[in-house]
Amino acid sequence: MNKARKVPRILVLGGGYVGLYAALSLRKRLGRREAAIVVVDPRSYMTYQPFLPEAAAGNLEPRHVVVPLRRTLKGCTILSGRVTSLDHGSRVAEVTPLEGEAYTVSYDHVITSLGSVARTLPIPGLAEQGMGFKQIEEAIALRNTVLGKMEAASSTWDPALRRRLLTFTFVGGGFAGIEALGEVEDMARTACQDFDSIRPQDLRFVLVEAMGRILPEVGEELGGYAIEQLRSRGIELKLNTLLESCVDGHIETSDGDRFESDTLVWTAGVKASPALGRTDLPLDERGRVRTNAALQVVDAEGTVVEGAWAAGDCAAVPDLTGEPGATCAPTAQHAVRQGRHLGQNLAREIVGEELVDYKHANLGTVASLGLYKGVAQTFGIKLRGPLAWFMHRTYHMWAMPTLNRKVRIVLDWTTALLFRREMVALGAFSSPRAEFRAVAGGGSAGAGSTAEPIQS
Repeated sequence: MNKARKVPRILVLGGGYVGLYAALSLRKRLGRREAAIVVVDPRSYMTYQPFLPEAAAGNLEPRHVVVPLRRTLKGCTILSGRVTSLDHGSRVAEVTPLEGEAYTVSYDHVITSLGSVARTLPIPGLAEQGMGFKQIEEAIALRNTVLGKMEAASSTWDPALRRRLLTFTFVGGGFAGIEALGEVEDMARTACQDFDSIRPQDLRFVLVEAMGRILPEVGEELGGYAIEQLRSRGIELKLNTLLESCVDGHIETSDGDRFESDTLVWTAGVKASPALGRTDLPLDERGRVRTNAALQVVDAEGTVVEGAWAAGDCAAVPDLTGEPGATCAPTAQHAVRQGRHLGQNLAREIVGEELVDYKHANLGTVASLGLYKGVAQTFGIKLRGPLAWFMHRTYHMWAMPTLNRKVRIVLDWTTALLFRREMVALGAFSSPRAEFRAVAGGGSAGAGSTAEPIQS
């Protein structure tokens, strides 16, 4: 009598672009009797980051730019927690759930898709004053902060405090920083229509960028056009400038400027997840997992580490379309395609087929600068203005996972054509129990109460 064949267990570390698409590709190719798939992530959803600026600006409902993992990855096991260590030699990972004690999970294959985190610098005050812009929670917080500061500024007679409240500082001139700045500035100036004491010229938006240009991915010409467009809207661009300090909202830059700003958004690059340091996988000098073109993990000599796979921002994937030794850029375009390719290659490995190298030429780049404003470069064609903005929306709507989310996004955009954006600050979300605590504690909280300040 033949023994039942063991079903291989595939452990996916991270439910972002790579983790989601790899699991989808695997489940499409392999049934439950052919592979067990376990996805570990502290969040139960994947955030489509290119839509974060529009969510922050109120053009899209925040829930529509995230993809629920449990609903999308049917037939997969989703564990809400963090992988706190990985011993690939023993094929065991330690998982710390959101609640309860840590436990171990054994596996046959592991997909490392932990992505990236914000690359910060030891700048005085940054940890206390700054906010990132990589997750949907941060996009919502930025929207609430900007509108909340405008509400506060409209209700004070102190001119110095008004200037501080209405000064918004962004650090980093890449895609994330420029798109967030463009969309939020556009939203804030529109919101001025609802305030009888705030004029658009009262708002001050400042960008601090260490390089001499912005959006290097779109080329010097379009990057220069973006600079002209942002400056024409009154946005201050401090190029070739470093942030030196931001203690208590007092901004100091390397060009000698000093000003007060309650809001500081940090978008100055990313680095591979530091959680990789708690694994025994081979890393390169930048802390990324080493891989070959087939997305298998390899050591420094190029020898394949059996059963280990990696892709996305946390992996040093060879770029076969670039110069010798080049690796793929940490972009959503690569992450989505690498996730699909990794899932297909792992399925090929399990069924005994030959692996295929990942090779993808960049289709181009698109960036939004606010409503009806943008730049794009695709197949050598350079576009700017409304047409580039339309291409930006079209591409990312097409790339958004699931038909459900695509339809909801199009409906959000259609509604926005007929009605104005809702300019409501919901900063009290960060302390929803404040009023109840005050009442339960014997206070007199109620309409207009100041028992506990609303945080934005």
